[in-house]
Amino acid sequence: MQVYMDNNATTMVDPAVVEAMLPFFSEQYGNPNSLHKFGTASHPAIARAIDQVYAAINASDDDDIVFTSCATESNNWVLKAVWVDKILHGEKNHIITTEVEHPSVLSTCKFLEEQGVNVTYLPVNEQGVVDAQMLRSFITEKTALVSVMWANNETGMIFPIKEIGEICKEKGVLFHTDGVQAVGKIPVDVQALHVDFMSMSAHKFHGPKGIGALYIKGGQALSPLLNGGEHMGGRRSGTLNVPYIVGMGKALEMATENIEAKMATIRAKRDRLEDALLKLIPDTFTVGERDHRTPNTILISIRGVEGEGMLWDLNNAAIGASTGSACASEDLEANTVMLAIGADHELAHTGIRLSLSRYTTDEEVDYVIDHFKSAVERLRSISSSYAKVKPTPGGEATECAVH
Repeated sequence: MQVYMDNNATTMVDPAVVEAMLPFFSEQYGNPNSLHKFGTASHPAIARAIDQVYAAINASDDDDIVFTSCATESNNWVLKAVWVDKILHGEKNHIITTEVEHPSVLSTCKFLEEQGVNVTYLPVNEQGVVDAQMLRSFITEKTALVSVMWANNETGMIFPIKEIGEICKEKGVLFHTDGVQAVGKIPVDVQALHVDFMSMSAHKFHGPKGIGALYIKGGQALSPLLNGGEHMGGRRSGTLNVPYIVGMGKALEMATENIEAKMATIRAKRDRLEDALLKLIPDTFTVGERDHRTPNTILISIRGVEGEGMLWDLNNAAIGASTGSACASEDLEANTVMLAIGADHELAHTGIRLSLSRYTTDEEVDYVIDHFKSAVERLRSISSSYAKVKPTPGGEATECAVH
């Protein structure tokens, strides 16, 4: 058996999505900006995809949805455009984000610091989320933008986006959220929140890689990241990737249809897996209260077991998992999110992320439980760092911060 449990990194493309995309590779292949019928033939499909995205996040007719290559591009676009629009002109000079953002946000903020921008990196609490009222205290008249993720890619913890948005609106500050790990997994209603910009990526909800989008509230002004033409209303130049746009629309429509029922099914499997691992394996800890996590995510720490060694054993058992963000997976340093929530340096090397999807089966959960336990036993037996003392019963630290 092969079991894929790295769905926060990417997901399988749904067969129905592939089917929807296929005609636009070799049948309706015209450039949609061309005036002849080969180009215009794709217009209805693009319009339908746009409508599907609008409906899935409850965007209004006044809002813009701009397709990008991925959420990394969308995140870069917002941060750098605010720098150009608000900071270079001397109006503002301050951006607020958190210590646990995706690398595409943190690296861009580091770049902006090199350009003279003042960036505040807010710490997170022991549950791994930022306190909204603490954020309020850091906003000044020079703050141009607050950028806080909706859900963390490693822990699955859901941030207080509604409260943060209300604070930003009250203070007259633009608010961007990286919604990659939220869109398609939990209900997202941009009309119920104050969100000026939201990034999303299709491959997180069973769409294709290489296509994302940026939600822009109420036609908010935003200098383009890419110049060169009048594509997407002049907001983002480049020939439209028609098959992938179609695939993103179809995937998001499918992901958000009956989303509460999908969430309940995934959560039940996640909870059964988590409960079993905590019960069967001593000295294991999960990060964050499960009721405040996306329903598919477990970040589990195993004392005495290096994350890379655990991945090796799981991979040998044909189980796909990760030690955190796929965009930082080649970095063997301690997990930055675990360090941010107060884990000691040794424990921060032990985190394993298991992330399920709507295609995860009960049989796959059972298989992971068996092989996860075997891998831990083998690695601990050869570990010099794992003390051979009476262990802490598994499960005592579940749903709390790493101790």
